[in-house]
Amino acid sequence: MHSSWESKRLRWSAIFLGVSNILTIILGIILMFGANPPCRKGDIAPFLAIVFVSSLRIPAMLCTAFAQRAMATIIIDSQSETETRVVDAATLRHERRKRYKRWVWCTRFAMTITVFQILDAAYLLVNVTKSIHQERASSNCVLGLALRGTKEKLKTLALFMGVVCCTTVVQCCAGSDVLRWRSFYATEGNLWKAHYQEVFDHGIREAFCCLGRVKYLTALEEDEIYSVAQLLGDLVTYRATGTGHLELLAGLALLQKCRPFTQSHEELLEIPPERVHEAAVFHQFAEAAYTGLLLDVGRNPLMFPCAWLYRQGIFSLWSRNRRPAVEGDNWWRGHAAAFLKHVKSTPDALRKGRINQGKCKASYFMMVLHHLKSVVIAVRGTETPEDLITDGLCRECCLSKEDLDGLINDGATTTRVSSLSYYGHSGVIEAAQDLYMQIEGNSTQGSETCGYLSSLLGEGCECEGYNLRIVGHSLGGAIAAVLGFRLYRRYPKLHVYAYGPLPCLDLNAADACSNFVTSVILNNEFSARLSVASIMRLRAAAIDALSQDSIARSAIVSLAHRYFSLNGFSVKDNKMLKEVSDFSSLSKVEARTTQTLRQTHQYGRGEEDLESCWEEIAKEDSFKPEISLTDSKPNYDDLFSPPNVCHYDDQFKLAAAIPSSETRSSHNVPEMFVPGLVIHIVPVKEHVHHPLLKRFSIWEEDCSYKAYIAKRESFKDIIVSPSMFLDHLPWRCYRAIRKVLDSENLRSL
Repeated sequence: MHSSWESKRLRWSAIFLGVSNILTIILGIILMFGANPPCRKGDIAPFLAIVFVSSLRIPAMLCTAFAQRAMATIIIDSQSETETRVVDAATLRHERRKRYKRWVWCTRFAMTITVFQILDAAYLLVNVTKSIHQERASSNCVLGLALRGTKEKLKTLALFMGVVCCTTVVQCCAGSDVLRWRSFYATEGNLWKAHYQEVFDHGIREAFCCLGRVKYLTALEEDEIYSVAQLLGDLVTYRATGTGHLELLAGLALLQKCRPFTQSHEELLEIPPERVHEAAVFHQFAEAAYTGLLLDVGRNPLMFPCAWLYRQGIFSLWSRNRRPAVEGDNWWRGHAAAFLKHVKSTPDALRKGRINQGKCKASYFMMVLHHLKSVVIAVRGTETPEDLITDGLCRECCLSKEDLDGLINDGATTTRVSSLSYYGHSGVIEAAQDLYMQIEGNSTQGSETCGYLSSLLGEGCECEGYNLRIVGHSLGGAIAAVLGFRLYRRYPKLHVYAYGPLPCLDLNAADACSNFVTSVILNNEFSARLSVASIMRLRAAAIDALSQDSIARSAIVSLAHRYFSLNGFSVKDNKMLKEVSDFSSLSKVEARTTQTLRQTHQYGRGEEDLESCWEEIAKEDSFKPEISLTDSKPNYDDLFSPPNVCHYDDQFKLAAAIPSSETRSSHNVPEMFVPGLVIHIVPVKEHVHHPLLKRFSIWEEDCSYKAYIAKRESFKDIIVSPSMFLDHLPWRCYRAIRKVLDSENLRSL
């Protein structure tokens, strides 16, 4: 009974590969030693290599299977023991990591064998092809005897070649897993979350190790990598619904055609021209803060090494001593040179800065612009792996009174601020606090801070009366906005310009800073919509969009079919779901029926199980489906198709009910918003008529833009579109701002 249950855990591809490798060994031995007279060792070497590698594949599969089972067992045991608190969490985490590493090494050994199988199969295929073209006059003894011998030998060679080629192709497509993870985790969202948490944790640590951050690979405690892995594990719990990775991609391809409902631009207010002018003037500093390779890879994909070395001043090392010294810069002060070269400024204008590769430590540059009577602090966005960690630490974190110092100007505001609870992006808040210590320090004189910024803008100082402008792009824009909270009371002439910032504050805090923070968002860029809640809603919308297709359809076929036929996509109308008013009943129905549908697809159960499921639900609940189970059979595809995949909130509610064991949803994840006054720059005309290869180049040249004041609530959901990543590029945002300035309504200014 136990062995029968274990055999059900095997993947069909693993069974096929096991049989085919055994058959390869048998046929190879027949070809090598069935020749009369016996062939030389050099002639049987290619066949011997294939037989040897196939013989290694069998123990490798056994090793992987045992490692998989051990990994799944510790995941299941750790969840139960953590809930009952029988074993220390650190001990369980150490054991999970140890078993995961064992599985990873077994998998890598199997992948190495796959590479050798590919090479051996390719070498043998070339030799057989050459022998056939040489009219069966092969120098290889085994091939020559098989090609010139009896039909049985020729059939044996053909069968051997077919099995070797099929085995190689199936191995490449199926991967190294032997057992089905679903046979262990089923529909338990917590187990899938714990599994993928280990996957992401180990993967991120190894990636950081390859980039020179060895300390993360040996860390055993719960560090920032562990926190990011926990978040990513939360996002992959869609596996509990029976949805695969390719199926999710297919759903995202469907959403590319369907966009969420947004308010028409004609109903929005136009932006004051002076805000657009200042945003254009100071954008170059936010873009210049990217002094690494990232900026040059985007702008010069082919010649980026030369462009980066030129910007870094590597070709003018004799001017090293004239460049300002920046903390963390390389020995030839290349980052300072790159920043100054981009903004076309003199070295004396750059007063302070830092190039850092630490967690939640932002890189920045501080400049004094006498011709603009401004002090500019440019905060760099995401460029290094550590910046990605800061992005990933997106759990909510309460803002302290020190963080909200800029909002406390008078007694009334103090009472209002103290009566509300503000929260924000934990990684951004920590980075802003560290940056504040960098520019103002922790030393105080009376009640005022005596930091470097105060020494510039203080009374009687060099820049007394100057404006203070803090700018940043992406992550840098979010950090700049939170930093502005601390500095606004002390420097009333402060203004923050954030270009494509991350959602980093709650609604109250984001509204409260509208006087001194301006966020500029270009069209559909993803960063201004990227939060935990928006990703969960996007995941749910993708799953529901995919539910319009037959569940039995292959994920690969669905992905290919939908991706190449997006223009013919149409949304089905589901009358039954429109008539449902009781969401609690709908949640139970959706969860039960979805589980039955998944079992029908995976285990071959019939539609009568689905009908019995409906009958059982009808007896238990007051919910009565508007459908007859006896007179006619229902259309199951139409029955569970959502009424409109564009409604993200409704789609999330529907999909959140599917995995009953999933503990997190967008309902208990605090919402994050873009800070300050939101300027949305949108294109005036669509570009759907342009060919795909020329679409974006023609679009940038011909398109005109308009700027509007938008509601921050309209950026809660991610829009899946071809331009969602391209719109986030900093130079595209600058071009759009310039075209707004060149438009009719601003030309006279």
